[in-house]
Amino acid sequence: MKPGYLHGFGNEHHSEAIEGALPWGQNAPQHAPLGLYAEQHTATAFTEPRGVNRRSWVYRIRPSAAHPEFAPLSHETLFSAPVTDGVASPNRLRWDPLPFPDTVMDFVDSLYTIGVTGNVLQRNGIGIHLYVATASMDDRYFADSDGELLVIPQSGALLLHTEFGRLHVAPGEIAVIGRAVRFRVELPEGRARGYVCENYGQPFTLPALGPIGANGLANPRDFLYPVAAYEDREETVQVVQKFGGRLWAADYAHSPLDVVAWHGNHGAYKYDTANFAALGSIGFDHPDPSIMTLLTSPGELPGQANADLAIFPDRWTVMEHTFRPPYFHRNGMSEFMGLVHGVHDAKSEGFVPGGASLHNLWASHGPDAETTAAAIAADLQPRKMTGSLPFLLETRYPVTVTELARSAAHRQSGYDGAWAGFPRSFTG
Repeated sequence: MKPGYLHGFGNEHHSEAIEGALPWGQNAPQHAPLGLYAEQHTATAFTEPRGVNRRSWVYRIRPSAAHPEFAPLSHETLFSAPVTDGVASPNRLRWDPLPFPDTVMDFVDSLYTIGVTGNVLQRNGIGIHLYVATASMDDRYFADSDGELLVIPQSGALLLHTEFGRLHVAPGEIAVIGRAVRFRVELPEGRARGYVCENYGQPFTLPALGPIGANGLANPRDFLYPVAAYEDREETVQVVQKFGGRLWAADYAHSPLDVVAWHGNHGAYKYDTANFAALGSIGFDHPDPSIMTLLTSPGELPGQANADLAIFPDRWTVMEHTFRPPYFHRNGMSEFMGLVHGVHDAKSEGFVPGGASLHNLWASHGPDAETTAAAIAADLQPRKMTGSLPFLLETRYPVTVTELARSAAHRQSGYDGAWAGFPRSFTG
């Protein structure tokens, strides 16, 4: 059975897997329908303004409190901010795709931290991770209490079984799993690779449009939330929880995905990047990448995000008298880039699907010499850019790179060479 979906970003959705399971007129009735237990997931402070308040009521077979003690669980490649073994470096870094392992590894086991920002205990910053999974999570579940998870598949689809229902997420789509929402990952194609942003800060939301007006970028109606789908399993399963920067595990006697009905605006959702209404310059000058923002996690300073997700999908480029690729720049935001498919227009080689680059704040970067020469000499006719999907994670914090990623075999040691070979063309 294919997953079903509800439309609209941040809406007060409601869904029931069995007719009559969802009560009306009272969130926590004295006796919930069908012998279910009423429980609230409160993802923001009780007193936050209504416009940003996030919570959901769930009606489940057992209270989620019915579980044994959690014990620490070791993980050799997953880290949280701050890290004691890492470097916040001004150097530009780039990685080839993380190879698939020869061993059996599920989504949680395969998580691999590139870098972190902020402080997980103070609920600011992000963790930047990769995953290369070769096995489904059949009897295992995961919940991240430290932050919400933005998942960007690059190779292989994911079927996310969550407390709120199921999300099928393929390359070209993204998914966001709310803080502390329990889920398991099934691999329909046997293995999968991609990127994860663990957002310690304010939940992702849609950016303000300002002078853009009512339309453009990501439209709320294109975000899809799952319909209720529950598991009623009476067998031993492992539940892994990330809390306080480390993993904990407990054996449950039942599945934690036993929600039969729910209503609210905290849970999980997905988005197809093909629906993004890209905007740009129709006269001259290359617009800033902020014009491509899909989601933003607001920071404490206006305009300086805890994290932004920008994407660069198919679009027309028509600017006249303009250097069209991303210009040379250095700025006060750190930039982590990934590539789902295709070729990035600022790098002619070396940046491949599944790979990644990191330019910490104030690091000088831009197109390579070959791309620069071609852009200067180009006949500037309208051109549709197709077949590529780079994305950018931007944060106001410097990114501390883990020693694991800094010394990794798949890190490109000669990345600085991308800016070698520029001729001296000064004529003054």
